[in-house]
Amino acid sequence: MIVREAALDDATAIADVLALAFEEYRPDYTAAAYEATTPSASDVRLRLREGPIWLAIDGVRAVGTVSAKRTLEGIYLRGMAILPDARGLGIGVALLDCVVEYARRESASRLYLSTTPFLLRAIRLYERYGFRRIEGGPPDLHGTPLFTMEKVLASGSSAPPARP
Repeated sequence: MIVREAALDDATAIADVLALAFEEYRPDYTAAAYEATTPSASDVRLRLREGPIWLAIDGVRAVGTVSAKRTLEGIYLRGMAILPDARGLGIGVALLDCVVEYARRESASRLYLSTTPFLLRAIRLYERYGFRRIEGGPPDLHGTPLFTMEKVLASGSSAPPARP
């Protein structure tokens, strides 16, 4: 497996990974929240203009992805997804390592993300990686509950994240 920074021509593969990874959770999302969580290839291309996206590839198949966006509060991690049959293979850690490396290059002292309470495997991964639940952040995404987690990379204050 390799993890590399994505290019514009990877947008369809990224959109496909997001759609396949979140399909099993579709009933837990509102329709609008699910649509926001599984952006189209054209929306992925727009995200690529906002910050890097990484793609994990196993052989010739895309199996995972994550994106990062620089904000005033730090590095906002979004769009993290791993195909169901590729979970548990260390792909999540490899993707998070890419985001941490990017954050250090950007001299950011914290990473933060919003997640839904039903994504239990993802939450456990984030916790093992050093993320902790914090107050603040958006309470929902189009009616689907959210909470915010952060990982502090360097000493300093941890202001609550603004709405991404």
